[in-house]
Amino acid sequence: QLVETGGGLVQTGGSQILSCLASGGTFRNYIMAWFRQAPGKERELVAAIGWSDNNIYYTDSVKGRFTISRDNVKNTVYLQMSSPKPEDTAVYYCAARIATISSYHVWGQGTQVTVSS
Repeated sequence: QLVETGGGLVQTGGSQILSCLASGGTFRNYIMAWFRQAPGKERELVAAIGWSDNNIYYTDSVKGRFTISRDNVKNTVYLQMSSPKPEDTAVYYCAARIATISSYHVWGQGTQVTVSS
């Protein structure tokens, strides 16, 4: 089970941290990711992180602004959003998969992030 917190209203130039608490499995076995879906658009992968910080992916539009990290003791994955833009407005979802499965098969309920200019 994945539970996201930290969404809300944020201004451009500000910062926001999203958190996702995982339960019910061995956290270190999962690749963790953040997706987002804006109104009228498809869900997109924003960032992903393997068991260690050595294996991280970002979509081009957030590189240099967002940072994904994980705490394998607290079973939590974070998304630090710095200098957000109005186009970052979306519902953000936490997701997980084990390495042997190509698609993400555990999902959180989503948290709304609205960036105002």
